[in-house]
Amino acid sequence: MAFVKVLKNKAYFKRYQVKFRRRREGKTDYRARKRLCAQAKDKYNQPKWRIVVRISNKYVITQIVKPLIIGDDVVCSAYSSELPRYGLKVGLKNYAACYCTGLLVARRMLTQIGLADTYKGQDEEITGKVVKTQMNGKTYYVDEMDDNKKPFRALLDVGIRSTTTGARIFGVMKGATDGGLDIPHNHKRFPGYDGDTKKFEAEVLHDRIFGTHVSEYMEEMQEEDPELYKNFFARYIECGHTPDSLEDLYTSVHEAIRADPAKAAKKAFSPDKKFKRAPKFTREERRAASDAKKAAINEDSDEEESDDDE
Repeated sequence: MAFVKVLKNKAYFKRYQVKFRRRREGKTDYRARKRLCAQAKDKYNQPKWRIVVRISNKYVITQIVKPLIIGDDVVCSAYSSELPRYGLKVGLKNYAACYCTGLLVARRMLTQIGLADTYKGQDEEITGKVVKTQMNGKTYYVDEMDDNKKPFRALLDVGIRSTTTGARIFGVMKGATDGGLDIPHNHKRFPGYDGDTKKFEAEVLHDRIFGTHVSEYMEEMQEEDPELYKNFFARYIECGHTPDSLEDLYTSVHEAIRADPAKAAKKAFSPDKKFKRAPKFTREERRAASDAKKAAINEDSDEEESDDDE
């Protein structure tokens, strides 16, 4: 008679430990988080800064985060919902908008810590080309301009998103790098890199940054189905954008972000009266309302009796 070995016995269940809640929900990759947050033992109290990128159904969210024992401390943030202030009111989660959001968080962070004038990033004409400087065997994109003030380095935190070539997350990273942040990365994840030929075409990346892929799609749809074009790009038409004007639009947005990356001033809070809770009636007011209601009921009953008598 063959016996089957019991693997999950009492000892197994006594030692079973439930995984973290966010791991069970599939929200946090703790293996990646540990390597992003763990400080170097030879650098006392020197946190590893992270640029956290999250893309929702409507907007792009970027944050500069410092990990602490009690939790993450968000030092600076930028959202694509702020881009209408700089002239971009449509397409707030495509590749070009991701680049603009990354550029905004980089310029805002450097302004906040006083490095905006030292590290201006790629403030010249954006060509999409990747300029490399080799240091310690790794590829960096921001040169050290001051011996006393090194560039602000942050590690890219993509969460649980797939890091495929051409992903929008790397559009945010490219914008932050051009904005002056030192983010270790490789050009193999940008649009235009071919894994078979091992070649990188900078023109493809340039077209994505300036929304050329959107303008080409607009032209194609405008020729094939004008009615569908009017329905599909209704917001673009409403804002006065045409396929030929998108590149100038994104160029002006980049210039506006560099000119004023600071957050907009908060508006003074003014409570809306329709949401204000009505005050409670006093005892005298409640009694008066009750007496008026009784009087109205008595009047109605008296009128009914008089009609019956007639």
